[in-house]
Amino acid sequence: MYEPVIEARGLSKDFGQGAVLDGLDLTVAQGSFYGLLGRNGAGKTTLLRLLMGLQTPNAGEALILGKTIITAGESHRARVAYVSQNQTLHPQLSAEELAEYVAHFYPKWDAAYAHRLAGRLEVPWTQRWSELSGGQQRKVGLLLALAARPEVLLLDEPAAGLDPVARRELLEELIDLLLEGDGCTVLFSTHILSDLERPADTIGVLAEGRMLLSQPTEVLQSQARRVQAVFPGDVPDDLMLAGAWRSHRDGRVYQAILGLESDDQLAPLRKAGATVDVFPMDLEELFIELVGKRSLSTDQV
Repeated sequence: MYEPVIEARGLSKDFGQGAVLDGLDLTVAQGSFYGLLGRNGAGKTTLLRLLMGLQTPNAGEALILGKTIITAGESHRARVAYVSQNQTLHPQLSAEELAEYVAHFYPKWDAAYAHRLAGRLEVPWTQRWSELSGGQQRKVGLLLALAARPEVLLLDEPAAGLDPVARRELLEELIDLLLEGDGCTVLFSTHILSDLERPADTIGVLAEGRMLLSQPTEVLQSQARRVQAVFPGDVPDDLMLAGAWRSHRDGRVYQAILGLESDDQLAPLRKAGATVDVFPMDLEELFIELVGKRSLSTDQV
């Protein structure tokens, strides 16, 4: 029986000022590089913290490798590594000392890989963590997570604060990690689309506490379309367009953002006498349309 590696089931979290997550469902398959895309404040960090057992949901379940991390045993937790958005490590320890300490918690710790990665990412190996720049501190956190050789790797905005060269090096290292074939599953949270276009095989868009879509990257690249239909009269009230992620009605004009698998999906528009135009979209356009200011006033289908 198929079991997802990472799973959220009806996950909700409310801090008293409205729901941050609202019945969210998420499934990440084994070996996948899943890109979780959303604007700042969309709930990405809350989702990862719930998955890691650092916060308790108001409703629903958050599972990694079939278990809730907060109640899982030590050996189970050792299969998972997490880099938080604002990670704080012991300020008086160097990267070398931090690596020696963290190694005790991970049976698959790869010391040789840690040294190699420190050189590739230009991490000062013997300098105190508190003396490092923000970007260097982030690299140390990433190094510790990667050298643990986890089965599941959760990354919350891991490239934040890195310069373009370091950002590219990080993404290449993550790609190499997957290509090694050790079955590592990655959940990578970011608000920067360019971080995901190359490594992610699946992209999910999170907005207003819900997943707007979750699709293979190649499907989004080949099927994302903007549809505009102009009707002889007002748009029919009961109009439904299969595959639409967002839609907007304005008098005689109906617009939708959708995954267009077949021209048959547009049949309801043409049957109602509309003139239909279809426009291709790249991933950046799709993301802006789904979560930008304009989309907040539209109806989700």
